[in-house]
Amino acid sequence: MSFWGAVGLGVAVAVTVVVALLLRARDGRVRAGGGHTGGWALAERPPAAPDRVLLLQLSSPVCTPCRQTAAVLDELTGRTPGLVHVELDVADRPDVARELGVMRTPTVVAFDRGGAELLRVSGVPRSTDLLSGLESALSG
Repeated sequence: MSFWGAVGLGVAVAVTVVVALLLRARDGRVRAGGGHTGGWALAERPPAAPDRVLLLQLSSPVCTPCRQTAAVLDELTGRTPGLVHVELDVADRPDVARELGVMRTPTVVAFDRGGAELLRVSGVPRSTDLLSGLESALSG
């Protein structure tokens, strides 16, 4: 391998490591909502009387973190009144992923009762972070 070939390989490896570290740092972090609306309609489920917040999970069938996310959200919704979890397969509903600008699975987008986006998480969310971010919507 030539000197410049080795330099190019080194640069490619360094860039890959930096990108991987950035993605890992963002994994599971709660971010402010992107301003999308119509969450309940996208889930094809109108809110029932006690429903306050929809957690719309976009998943894919071969995604191991998607199964972990579903377990976290099922447990969380089971113990939190007013919280609803709906999981959509992006292979079956690519229109929803496109509309919400979702680029990876799992992604969870939270919507208030009126359908406005509250927050989103890419990767496996932490229950405490989600509840903290949704506190005002769940209590209001």
